Amino acid sequence: MAGMILKEDVEKVRASADLYDIVSATVTLKPSGSGTYVGLCPFHDEKTPSFSVRPSLGVWHCFGCGLGGDVFGYVEHQENIDFREAVELLADRYHIDLRYEEGSARSEHTGSKRSRLLEANEEAQRFFTAQIVSKEALAARKLLGGRNFSQAECERFGCGYAPQGWDNLVRHLSGKGFTQQEMLDAGLARQGQRGIYDYFRGRATWPIRDSTGRTLGFGARKLYDDDSIGAKYINTPDTQLYRKTQALYGIDLAKKAIVAKRQAVIVEGYTDVMACHLAGIDMAVATCGTAFGAEHAKIVRRLISDDSLGAVQLIGPLKVEGQPLSSRIVFTFDGDAAGQKAALHAFSLDSAFLSQTFVAVADGNLDPCDLRIQQGDEAVRSLIAGAKPLYDFVIDTAIGRFDTAFTTGQMGAVKAVAPLIAQIRDRSLLDIYTRKATRRIGVELDLMRREVSTARRQQHIRDEDAYAPRRRFPQSERQGYGERDRDGGVYENPARRKALERRDMNEQTYYRIDDAVFICEQQFMAMLIQMPLAVDREWFARLTLNNFMTPVFRSLFQAVSAAGGLPDENTPQGLWLHALSKAGGPMLEQVINELAVMPLPLPSSDNGGQDRGATATGDGTGAPGLHRPSAPESQYAAQLLMRLHDIGFMRRIGAARRRMAQLPDGAEKIDLLGQITKLETARKDLQDQVYGNAAA
Repeated sequence: MAGMILKEDVEKVRASADLYDIVSATVTLKPSGSGTYVGLCPFHDEKTPSFSVRPSLGVWHCFGCGLGGDVFGYVEHQENIDFREAVELLADRYHIDLRYEEGSARSEHTGSKRSRLLEANEEAQRFFTAQIVSKEALAARKLLGGRNFSQAECERFGCGYAPQGWDNLVRHLSGKGFTQQEMLDAGLARQGQRGIYDYFRGRATWPIRDSTGRTLGFGARKLYDDDSIGAKYINTPDTQLYRKTQALYGIDLAKKAIVAKRQAVIVEGYTDVMACHLAGIDMAVATCGTAFGAEHAKIVRRLISDDSLGAVQLIGPLKVEGQPLSSRIVFTFDGDAAGQKAALHAFSLDSAFLSQTFVAVADGNLDPCDLRIQQGDEAVRSLIAGAKPLYDFVIDTAIGRFDTAFTTGQMGAVKAVAPLIAQIRDRSLLDIYTRKATRRIGVELDLMRREVSTARRQQHIRDEDAYAPRRRFPQSERQGYGERDRDGGVYENPARRKALERRDMNEQTYYRIDDAVFICEQQFMAMLIQMPLAVDREWFARLTLNNFMTPVFRSLFQAVSAAGGLPDENTPQGLWLHALSKAGGPMLEQVINELAVMPLPLPSSDNGGQDRGATATGDGTGAPGLHRPSAPESQYAAQLLMRLHDIGFMRRIGAARRRMAQLPDGAEKIDLLGQITKLETARKDLQDQVYGNAAA
């Protein structure tokens, strides 16, 4: 077993890893101030962005759930791995050879276990695509060709073929150095009585990738009648890499378009994704062997983000000069019973997500692939453009099952549609859809309202208002924390635990922090963490604990001392944050992360706040160095430092005067008076020095 990774190699990986690129692979980041980016947190569900990233400092923090850290911490949370695996994964990504304390390479293979599974999937993909041109793969080529996909188009989407037989892929991967356990863990093989055998056999294959293009698993379609697996489509079973509830086929191809257009199209099959992209609908993705669920919705929401105008969240579809403006999610359900069931499943998702959601159903219930075959690319584009809101689709479908020309049909429609309308949590839409259904069925409004109210009580529907002013902690995140046994408890979910702790802090009434002393100390500590070179070393050395009143900042000041004081100008930025976090320990880690991404009242950089790097050179190893402060930044740091010293002088003068008032006349009192005079002179000199230099 290899020893611990050498510290200098860990720092080399930290210096090479681009936090912006890593985070933006799964989160749409938008500039917010100088060097800071914000987006929707990937670790808890939210509608208002509270997730901040500061690439130049190599730190991220979510003000909603409280999680934060460096690039290794992000990978640990995102990939659900430990620190060592995170370092190894990033080392593999940036082609860095790691050394270990025992001097040996990794015990058996190059790459962490997770990276080995990724490599196995990539090799399997190369094997499948090579087999598609074989004589045996004629059935797969006929299937794809019959759906109007050329060879070049199949190559674009990675279409392949898993040959018949029991161990073609197993033997191929063994020849490439992969172990049987790695094949099993990757979901590429199964264990049989006589050994392992291929999971995919005699099927057309599609690679299922993440948004960065890494192959996580495969989908495969049945080609032969004698296939021992009866299912028409099978997918990789859930593995360390692949989770069907989080996988979206085509996300690697569609991500850029989804972010740019703030729209996504959800289809039901791999060939439907291909057809949409070839028809110009380049934001199409598909679920993989499961219905579109809450985890999928989180992924799409993070890429699309929400519409906003001031403090009001604009949920409905907007238009400017006839062009769609708001985010938009379109489902292409079939109009048959299975499609209606899928629509009802999607109907149970978050109301803010649903109000941006539409359904497109082609005439004849054709899926996008068949529609393209029969009517061409323009028909596919028209299908998506003509989508109707999901609410309307589900409600109209329910009513359409009944003949409302008869009283019994009207009552049947009321009973069928009332529970659906009741599920609309947004009370601003509830009454509108109640009235629309009433007019279509032809019954009294009071009757429908009674039925909807009854269904709402029976289903325990929670009221929401999508158009209400935003809160720092949305109601959906504030509720349910007392129900500890529902999904393992708050304690077992770090994001929920942090959110509850912060809610407790935010809602208390016995300690409010909103004063000039706190603000000064907070701003100074943020400057110290983000731009330590802007802080004058001589005046910083004169600070003591008496210059700080807020307990957390007194502790943070001690942590800076424990970390060795102000860093040298050649210290890498990431190493400074790491050393400070290590010195502060778990109690101060979140404070440091939050201060590191906190916006400061400083001028934006010359490139409009888009700068993702530091301006100093670092230690000569290529690591981003500490930010070299501009004149305004140094001036602001000096003013904050002066205020801390000034209030320190004030406290000492005040204490001396109180002591002097208690003394009888004599030498001690005269001595105290002399000390007060010196302190007042020093205080005035400090003010003159700082503001005099600023004026000069």
